[in-house]
Amino acid sequence: MIHIHFIVNPISGQGNYGFENINLDDFFEKIYYNITVKYSEFKGHAICLAKASISEKADVVVACGGDGTINEIASVLVDSGISLGIIPLGSGNGLASNLKIPQDIVKALGVIKKNTKTKIDVGCINQFYFFSNSGFGFDAKVISHYEASKKRTLYAYLSATFKSFLQSNSNTITIDVNGKKTIENPFLIFISNSNKLGYNMSLTPKASLEDGLLDVIIVPTISTFKMVVFGALMLLKKIEWMKEVKGFQTKILTLKLKSGDVFESQVDGELLSIRGKSVVISLKEKALTVIV
Repeated sequence: MIHIHFIVNPISGQGNYGFENINLDDFFEKIYYNITVKYSEFKGHAICLAKASISEKADVVVACGGDGTINEIASVLVDSGISLGIIPLGSGNGLASNLKIPQDIVKALGVIKKNTKTKIDVGCINQFYFFSNSGFGFDAKVISHYEASKKRTLYAYLSATFKSFLQSNSNTITIDVNGKKTIENPFLIFISNSNKLGYNMSLTPKASLEDGLLDVIIVPTISTFKMVVFGALMLLKKIEWMKEVKGFQTKILTLKLKSGDVFESQVDGELLSIRGKSVVISLKEKALTVIV
């Protein structure tokens, strides 16, 4: 008997997720599968539900939602040996896209039933995990505006990006890679474990979930005109055309604040404030089992 727990975020994307119209008994025969469905009720609730699923001896925990919901559930499953399944119900669905999981619910359920597994790397920011990407500076501002809009559409994301361009850069961050200081007060720091952002956009198209390395993009402080150019190149997936862009791979890097004691970041598309004078960003190799 295979025990599968579905944890559903009912307000993922625009709330029109359609999962409630699916009869899971049509996919998972009761003689072989024991199915449990849980619904999260607030931000962070999926963490509690996933921990309970581990205690209840689930073999597979399926995250039904967007990248934020997946992050909450997957963070609990790191190093547990329990498989993560994904039903992409969010607006961006970056991680699901990278793993080639269909956005069609019926097809995604077929992936769960087929049960083909792989192990992926997991990014770490101090004690927090990320699975797709994290960002500081401009990237965090975009997510801040995006969350404030209360809408989960591509237009809302582009609007948030435009608003972020209009804000002055106020970062006071120094970046250390392998003990060497690189850039102070950057416009953007983007750390990626995967090759996809939401909405099929990408800053790191060559990144891999299984190569044991983080892909890092750093953009120094630039003029307003070059911010607009950067935005256009980002949409075209050609940011390497801008000479100021620095890209590299690493297993670890450290960010230090020259003033203040709070980092504003985005982690898998969710805004996160991290208190402290420094953060260490690293990688746990092959730490999460995922059904793909």
